[in-house]
Amino acid sequence: MLDDSLFFAINGLAGNYLWLDVVGIFLAKYLPYFLVASLIIFLLWNWKKYWVMVFQAGIAAFLGRFAIVEIIRMFHDRSRPFLSDQTNVLLTHSTSSAFPSGHATVFFAIGTIVYLHNKKTGIVFLIFSFLMALGRVFTGLHWPLDILGGIAVGVLSGYLVYLAYPYIYKKFQN
Repeated sequence: MLDDSLFFAINGLAGNYLWLDVVGIFLAKYLPYFLVASLIIFLLWNWKKYWVMVFQAGIAAFLGRFAIVEIIRMFHDRSRPFLSDQTNVLLTHSTSSAFPSGHATVFFAIGTIVYLHNKKTGIVFLIFSFLMALGRVFTGLHWPLDILGGIAVGVLSGYLVYLAYPYIYKKFQN
């Protein structure tokens, strides 16, 4: 299966080079904090200009992770790769369902909102989100298909929130 082959090609690099393991762990575990911090920096830099973007990003991330992902996981339970004997395990996680990736969902939802407000910054955010997601495969936390599912849910959540926001905002103004 392509998912297995791709996983073992990426995860097979783990445990071979200390520097690569450090980079992979940073991407999977710590880069998300930097991405969230970047949203806070937007607010501190120019509250009036960026509060709507950050608010939409938070709503999109919440919708994707705690509504859509949880509904999917109710119907599709997939074990995490680190539970397999063949995986090079650099990080562990709860044994909750792996599909779709909650991290990929959250950060691609945020990245989609940032992109829809500011293309250049959004592209950078999406690239870092992809690197974080790749790090989660490298460290043995997710299968590639989990990441693709999370990307799809995240982009969909971000786009839906972006499209719905003007209508919802207008409703509350009346």
